[in-house]
Amino acid sequence: MLAIRLIAEPDRLDALVLPVRPADSTAGGDTSAAPLSTAVAPPDGTAEEAAALAPAARLTGRAGEIHTQLRPGRTPGRLVLLGIGGGDEAAWRTAGATVARAASAETHITIALPAEVTQAAVRGLAEGLLLAAYRFRLTEAGDRPALTGVDLLVSDPTRYEDSVATARTTAAMTHLARDLTNTPSSVKTPQWFADQVASAAADLPDLRLRVRGPAELTTEGFGGILAVGGGSASGPRLVELDWHPANARTHVVLIGKGITFDTGGISIKPVASMKLMRKDMAGAAAVVAATLGAAALRLPVRVTTLAPLAENMVSGSAFRPGDVIRHYGGTTSETTNSDAEGRLVLADALAYAVQQLKPDLLLDLATLTGANSVALGKRTAALYSENDELAAGVLAAAEAAGESAWRMPLHTDYVEYLGSEIADLYSAPAQGAGSVLAALYLREFTGELRDRWLHLDMSAPSWADGDQAEVSRGATGWGVRSLLRWLADVN
Repeated sequence: MLAIRLIAEPDRLDALVLPVRPADSTAGGDTSAAPLSTAVAPPDGTAEEAAALAPAARLTGRAGEIHTQLRPGRTPGRLVLLGIGGGDEAAWRTAGATVARAASAETHITIALPAEVTQAAVRGLAEGLLLAAYRFRLTEAGDRPALTGVDLLVSDPTRYEDSVATARTTAAMTHLARDLTNTPSSVKTPQWFADQVASAAADLPDLRLRVRGPAELTTEGFGGILAVGGGSASGPRLVELDWHPANARTHVVLIGKGITFDTGGISIKPVASMKLMRKDMAGAAAVVAATLGAAALRLPVRVTTLAPLAENMVSGSAFRPGDVIRHYGGTTSETTNSDAEGRLVLADALAYAVQQLKPDLLLDLATLTGANSVALGKRTAALYSENDELAAGVLAAAEAAGESAWRMPLHTDYVEYLGSEIADLYSAPAQGAGSVLAALYLREFTGELRDRWLHLDMSAPSWADGDQAEVSRGATGWGVRSLLRWLADVN
């Protein structure tokens, strides 16, 4: 991972980044963008050069705007002007991401920060740098960023140490979720995923891990997980990871859909829809990474994560449309479409959490429906909850983290579509709105926690077709940052 140092005295000035504020059109004077005064004065003449360069380069100062001036034979050899917009955390995150991409050919850069920079702004800058520097490759071939070190020049490095440390942990866990999701499904079996969790958890104290295999799942009655995983030579698993600090007053259960590859089963997907189905376990990756992050940050909240893992394949042992599945606890589902498999494994995990774990709050994340992107586009998750306070808290955390979610309705007039003549529920009715119906189906398994449950359909933002700000092409790790922000504030 990119190394970030907080320093008060620069010891290497190959490239120097100076922040630029937007023009103030209300000031009545010069409306050109201008560099900010920094906490530590840059080398002689550099500030004056930057002040002259900003208007000449027609900079606006918007967050993420960047201009590089070469200075052969001088120190620094490159002067970089960086727009920071309004100077809040989000703007600094965008600015940091821009620097990481624009300076990828550099080996080292120094960023001089304003004297009044806040701890939140430094966290945003560090997150942007670290997240945008992410690359996933299975081979050593191909270009990799040369940038390995960034110095943040401040007057009091100790003031910002916690901010950078938190950013580093957040980025590391987001990278983990991205790595898990990006890994091809030829490698990523349910057992492989469980092994990765075990390896990551071994580095952190006070974590308890249990992995159930097919035999235990059968004995305990996890019919949904077994049905979905029954068509694969790689059997299903249920990962249960628990962070339980002594000072915890609140118990949160996080559940993430973990379909390590989804062919659609007998209701097989077309090729175009199947080729990226290695991402269908992004919800499980996010909740596991968030729990590991809570342990690394020593957050004073108990977090239990459940990751139901299965590979939805086509074979003679695959479950069929029209089958009736008995879930954990006894509720039955008539399966109308084997490509609506995620809700079946989540139903088992939800029922188990309610009946056995009895948490204070229950959240699930899932790449559940294509309807998510139809309704909200590529970067926004659909949020469902009957609890206004819980929904508001998660939405606020997502906004602070730089992720996007939008609260959607749970229409009661759609509930009748879930009725089956031969089972308790229809798993995937054809009527109504797809994402809403999926949420309503999951709600049926929340029992007494119905008013303390929240569902995030994050199929769309779990994958990016290209680089944008701190999001890198491929798996985004969506949800890790939001969950860590939210868990830090749970009482």
